[in-house]
Amino acid sequence: MFDLLRKYRPVLLAAGMVLAALLLYSHNLRRTEERTNILERLVLQIMAPAQSGLETVLDRIAGIWDRYLWLVDTEADNLRLNKENRRLHSELASLPELRLTNERLRKLLDFREQQALVALPAQVITEDATSWFRTVMIDKGSEAGIREGMPVVVAEGVAGRIIRTSPHQARVLLITDASSAIATLIQRNRSRGICRGSGTGLTFEFALREEDIEIGDQVITSGNGGVFPKGLPIGAVVRVEREEYGMFQQVEVAPAVDFSRLEEVLVLLEENP
Repeated sequence: MFDLLRKYRPVLLAAGMVLAALLLYSHNLRRTEERTNILERLVLQIMAPAQSGLETVLDRIAGIWDRYLWLVDTEADNLRLNKENRRLHSELASLPELRLTNERLRKLLDFREQQALVALPAQVITEDATSWFRTVMIDKGSEAGIREGMPVVVAEGVAGRIIRTSPHQARVLLITDASSAIATLIQRNRSRGICRGSGTGLTFEFALREEDIEIGDQVITSGNGGVFPKGLPIGAVVRVEREEYGMFQQVEVAPAVDFSRLEEVLVLLEENP
């Protein structure tokens, strides 16, 4: 204890003298004398620089505190604005996709009205990744009224038929699958045949050699077979070959539907009246 007093004795002595001067100055302020005595002038001279420095320090601290609060508010505003900016960018980026989806759905609805079909719209959710089958899965099933064998179409024409159902999903066999066969006819001259899938395209089978079939002829459903209504587009003839011998021509048909871009479909719940 005494060691501390000896060590800080000059500081304590100076502090005591300043305190005593302040007390005396305070006492003199209560007096009514108008003139400032020597002691008061001395105290004022000593304390003025200290007071000025203290005010400067306090002003700087207040300024730093105000700037800190301003920065905190600014950071909060920046975070909010960045979040709002990201949301607006996301909405802006989704607008073209929404527009394209609306266009596809409008085509489907127009097609349904033109054909006077009772149909249920559905979304394609998966497609068969193997090379053995050509099928897709849609997001509607038996609970929505879908049954096996129902036709599936898009605005461009026939896509396939339902082959499996579950309560909330159904599998569609595409017309390009090798196990798919549809009763069809050439729209121009009504020549009949069977369109069978070849993996990527279609073949028009059982077309007699004497039938007048040309490249570009449109192929439509004939209505026979009890699956597809009559008059739905199938595709267009892209190759015709007549061999020297044989009863039938070899006819290749390009599907009207682009199956690589299949997203929304209509499941026909009943045939045309």
